[in-house]
Amino acid sequence: MCPIGVFDSGVGGLSVLQALQEELPCERFVYIADSGHAPYGERDDTHIVTRSRAIAHHLVQQHNIKALVVACNTATAAAIQALRQLHPALPIIGIEPALKPAAATSQTHVIGVMATRGTLNSEKFRNLLQSLHGQATFVLQPCDGLADAIEHADAIKIGAACAYYTGAMGRFGLNSGEIDTLVLGCTHYPFAIAELRAQVGEQVVFLEGGAPVARQTRRVLAAGGQLVDPAAGPCAGQTTTPAFYTTGSVGTLRHAVQSWLHLQADARSVLIE
Repeated sequence: MCPIGVFDSGVGGLSVLQALQEELPCERFVYIADSGHAPYGERDDTHIVTRSRAIAHHLVQQHNIKALVVACNTATAAAIQALRQLHPALPIIGIEPALKPAAATSQTHVIGVMATRGTLNSEKFRNLLQSLHGQATFVLQPCDGLADAIEHADAIKIGAACAYYTGAMGRFGLNSGEIDTLVLGCTHYPFAIAELRAQVGEQVVFLEGGAPVARQTRRVLAAGGQLVDPAAGPCAGQTTTPAFYTTGSVGTLRHAVQSWLHLQADARSVLIE
């Protein structure tokens, strides 16, 4: 009955938490938004590893988590190996841009990838890209400032950034040479799908990582005999309300939880050093 820890550089990881709740409705979750130290995507690896280690330590010591989901592409790329070395007995699940399913399903074989600069420059991402060499053409677009605009619910900046970055990627559509699949390589970006859709049209397929992470979390917990048995507990199929913490603005996290997860849940401030 121990909770599953979930963290992101800010509120973007709520898109992953939403998928986790749908996949694992009887599990308990503790979510930490490290908004006081964001954005990760525009910071160096040392900063990201330091913050990820501190948050993982906090979740293990203060919440006795049974698994950790790194709900941030940038933190997964920079820090997941270090986290696994520090906590070898703890199941740790990361997230990566959905390049493999995109390559398998794209009809034009031209795929757009929107992500933070930190993710695109990481060794983990380069290895993933290399493993798909020859299977598709990937148009890589670093999106400086977009995650931060989503974090602060700045509609004007979100709209402007989506228009600028999609415009820089080229033509979208189903014709030869056009981008027919758009990979959202940052957990914040699914919360801007309406703005992105307005730019690229209805025919383009969006792929993000929340659902695959949720399925992998279920597999890992099941393999370790750590899944909550719905028949043995009070869950009865009803999703439990996660505990929400932030190193930044409590109001920002509370508003995001209400707006995006449709939960009337409190959020608490936490100091993690």
